[in-house]
Amino acid sequence: MEYPERFSNLPAYAFPRLRSLLDPVEPGGEPLAMTIGEPQHPFPDWVGDILSASLSGFGNYPPNDGSPELLAAISGWLQRRYSVTVTPDRVMALNGTREGLYNAAMALCRESKAGKQPVVLTPNPFYQVYAVAALSVGAEPVFVPATGESGHLPDFAGLDSETLDRTAIAYICSPANPQGAIASREYWAALLALAEKHDFRIFADECYSEIYRDAPPPGILESVADTGTDPERVVVFHSLSKRSNLPGLRSGFVASGPENIRRIRQLRAYAGAPLPLPLQRVAERVWSDETHVDENRALYREKYALADDILGGVPGYQGPEAGFFLWLPVADSEAAALKLWSETGVRVLPGKYLSRPGTAGDPGDGFIRVAMVAPKQDVQRGLTRIRACLYDRA
Repeated sequence: MEYPERFSNLPAYAFPRLRSLLDPVEPGGEPLAMTIGEPQHPFPDWVGDILSASLSGFGNYPPNDGSPELLAAISGWLQRRYSVTVTPDRVMALNGTREGLYNAAMALCRESKAGKQPVVLTPNPFYQVYAVAALSVGAEPVFVPATGESGHLPDFAGLDSETLDRTAIAYICSPANPQGAIASREYWAALLALAEKHDFRIFADECYSEIYRDAPPPGILESVADTGTDPERVVVFHSLSKRSNLPGLRSGFVASGPENIRRIRQLRAYAGAPLPLPLQRVAERVWSDETHVDENRALYREKYALADDILGGVPGYQGPEAGFFLWLPVADSEAAALKLWSETGVRVLPGKYLSRPGTAGDPGDGFIRVAMVAPKQDVQRGLTRIRACLYDRA
């Protein structure tokens, strides 16, 4: 029996790779996981009440695209957050943004571009779904380094014209996972102009937009409004996982122009998994409340201060502008992760598990990703062990 070849060279997902690296080794201290970005702050205490009051909804098939009330709540949040008008018909609820980031490519990627195989651009390092989506639609994934030299955001404009002319989709994450860099209004405007010039869509993953130090990160929809860009040029993704500490709710949304959303909804009707109605009722309320988001952000700001205090003297340390990951410099990411685990019990993710090697080397191999999602005292304990193990002995 034959199988398709397009996934034959795909590396194992990051966390199975990590288990293969660390599980055969005994931890050198009390285990402390700082790997996965699973928020551990409390979610709003009224979530259970709403869920309980909505249980009868499990007896109905849920609205495929999101209930009218949920879509209206999302539209209202976009207006308050970004001062842009996105009507509910330009929004679709997602069963987690990973679904949307993948299926939007299935719905919108061209079968050819400039008479050749289409290209899908992705930052490097990157969220692994971007690359798998590219392979699934028969596109060529092109990994664009996002390093310190480029402000930890991909320099798409530095690509050659032939590649850009073949580009169908460019994925971009801001605030960036893993580096925490923020795309400025100027960056967004330049990327929109590049997309217009070479006729490709921008898939903007903004799932970390509500966790930041000072000013709210600008979103691409603001630049679409500022520049008068066709909204079909941009597809935007948001989530409640990080904003509201509800990763298990699996609630996010995609917003775009009406034709893009029509095509995404059409695919969802055949191949998607709509959010159960009781969970939609919860999401409706959560998108409408900012008090818990402010409280959540304050807890992360305390952790930013902790990281700056503990690691501030480390050569190459750069505290994140936003998000909840540290991107810490090391000589070899796998060796550093193994050393930390075997000597201290702290578990981190090698940067090379989030990147692909290129002509200039592997942009992830000189870093480890550290998730600051645990309670403050655990983060303090973990960062102190990391400092002592990897940097004070150097």
